[in-house]
Amino acid sequence: MPKPSLFAQDDVYSRSIPRQAGSRVAHSGAPYDFGVAYPDPESLPLAELAESLRVGLEEEGRGLAKYPHPSGYPPLREYVAEKLARDRSLSVSPEDIILGDGSSQPNHMIIEALMNPGEVVLTEEFTYPGTLGILRRFGADIRGVACDREGFLPDALEDAIRSASGEGKRVKLIYTIPTFQNPLGWVMSLARRRHLLETAQRHGIAILEDDCYVDLRFEGEPVPAIASLDTDGVVVYVGSFSKIIGPGVRLGYLAGPSPLLDRISAIKSGGGVSQLGALAIHRYAVSHLEEHVRSANRILRRKRDAMLAGLADGFGELSDVGASWSRPRGGLFIWLTLAPGVDMQAVADRALREGMIIFPGIRLSPEGNSGHNCARLCFGYDPPRVIREGMGLLAGICRREAVASV
Repeated sequence: MPKPSLFAQDDVYSRSIPRQAGSRVAHSGAPYDFGVAYPDPESLPLAELAESLRVGLEEEGRGLAKYPHPSGYPPLREYVAEKLARDRSLSVSPEDIILGDGSSQPNHMIIEALMNPGEVVLTEEFTYPGTLGILRRFGADIRGVACDREGFLPDALEDAIRSASGEGKRVKLIYTIPTFQNPLGWVMSLARRRHLLETAQRHGIAILEDDCYVDLRFEGEPVPAIASLDTDGVVVYVGSFSKIIGPGVRLGYLAGPSPLLDRISAIKSGGGVSQLGALAIHRYAVSHLEEHVRSANRILRRKRDAMLAGLADGFGELSDVGASWSRPRGGLFIWLTLAPGVDMQAVADRALREGMIIFPGIRLSPEGNSGHNCARLCFGYDPPRVIREGMGLLAGICRREAVASV
């Protein structure tokens, strides 16, 4: 009889890793997938990406015989610097930029470089669960701050800093998704960005500005990046190609002060990002990216509108579940709120049995104790007809769960 694997024993693992097992499940293929922020699969520019890779390999392919630059392919970093100057009024040089795998690896590297166990991180009252997982990995004391449709409430932010200080704890970092916030969907106003920056500068707190959704704008005017307003070097900026091309390209970037980048370079594992991917994305971005973003946003707007219409049709006469929802001007998310007594985790479990994936709000709560009656709905993947149909099914599931909970 074979012996149990050594790796089945808990004491073989580092005490610093999460105790719960990670997921090794790929995209589910569920008929109604509103759970993950996938883009429209039919809009992926496959022919253009293939041609861009062919050109890149023809021009520089023999460079694959060498390890890539530790900070990433220099021409792509030059393009990112130009894009940030043009689109975000952010003045950085290519040397101020490190490429990473999407936005998650840059976030991971920044958090690893900054956080000690027990130090406080402030986030929006609901935020991206991937970053919450990274923060927990490094033992951060994560505290959500109340928001409205303009971002952090100024008094709540000040109160959170005072509260931590009164406990003898240092607030080390503020993590924010200020544009088309995940999952709440709002855009932080310029006044709130200035207040956030002034508060961070006054208290000596770093800001991690995760701006990976900023290009997915359907309505309204751009608001300057927080980093573009920073004169004291407290903001580190993260962006990504994953949301504007596809998560599978696994390319993003961070831009920040040189002292921080030096320390990130010391802990960055695996060398530079894939040179093969960087060659393709660079050639594609230079020639096609702006038009692709405009086209993709037209598609995403139709999908957002389909979800809003489906929610109105499905929940319009269901006053007993108290449904309300956000109306984002861009991004990939709608935030659904039901009456306090409705358990959205139970709704999600029931929906999964009926072929639908949604993301319960409690999983996006920094403290894990709020959002029981909320859910994040992603509208990027399914066709408009399927989205609208799915919202009707979701409304029925919510009504049955509301009745069952009485």
